[in-house]
Amino acid sequence: MGAGHDHSEVHAHPTRAFAVATLVNLAYTAVEAWYGFATDSLALLSDALHNLGDVAGLALAWGAAVLARRAPTSTHTYGWRRATLLSPLANALLLVGFAGALVWEAVQRFGAPPQVPAVPVMAVAAVGIVVNLLAAKLMHAGHEHDLNRRAAFLHLMADAAVSLAAVLAGLGMWALGWRWLDPATALLISAVVAVSAFGLLRESFNAAMDAVPARIERTDVADFLGSQPGVQAVHHLHIWSLGAGEIAMTAHLVRPAVDDHDAFLDRICHELDERFGINHPTLQVEHGAACEHDAHDRAPHH
Repeated sequence: MGAGHDHSEVHAHPTRAFAVATLVNLAYTAVEAWYGFATDSLALLSDALHNLGDVAGLALAWGAAVLARRAPTSTHTYGWRRATLLSPLANALLLVGFAGALVWEAVQRFGAPPQVPAVPVMAVAAVGIVVNLLAAKLMHAGHEHDLNRRAAFLHLMADAAVSLAAVLAGLGMWALGWRWLDPATALLISAVVAVSAFGLLRESFNAAMDAVPARIERTDVADFLGSQPGVQAVHHLHIWSLGAGEIAMTAHLVRPAVDDHDAFLDRICHELDERFGINHPTLQVEHGAACEHDAHDRAPHH
């Protein structure tokens, strides 16, 4: 049995980036909420509520990134990497709840929208664009392969877009006197939150349930393994995310007994990482006919 585990290459966890993004957004959320109450602007208050949810999500992601750095133990043999999968799930649930609250308050206000000073709304929202874009930049590096970091990046980009909508709403209220733009912007914010939250909820739930990562096709991996020299069959193939950018895989390969066993396994493990990003593979080589193949097992094409 061969394992392609390279524990010498420890993935960097963005704890400092999460810390900075969390604290900066918390400070901005407090300022935005204060101005929202002072001006009676639902657009600012709803955006502040949204940002508060993201601050909570960032704090969860920060804590998950810290936990992911803990070394494996005799009881947690993979360490705490899966915390980076559970954090986005909790984050998504929070955002769904906030979206519902925003819709309710916005509908209540449509009947009699209050007079809202437009200039403070535009000024505070413009600051929000800058804050969220800078925080998103901190999350950008490596977000394609880390669901925890990707969740934070997407939320911050959505926040920047929402702040832009608040600026445009303030401009409309100032130039045209359209007071209804304030609750309308809150509805827009809730729609952005809901769409991003449900997408994240689906992806994080699948990851928590050990689904094959979205960017990997299981059949491609099976075909690759089945095409290797001497491989007669591939079965018990499982691929899942460990969190913190690590992808695990186990597979049984049916192959005649030959002398190149170690070199064969080393090469395949290296290519699995290069081709598919599977950096934690475990391969078991069996000699003779394959047995107990599950419904998804595949034989190689000749």
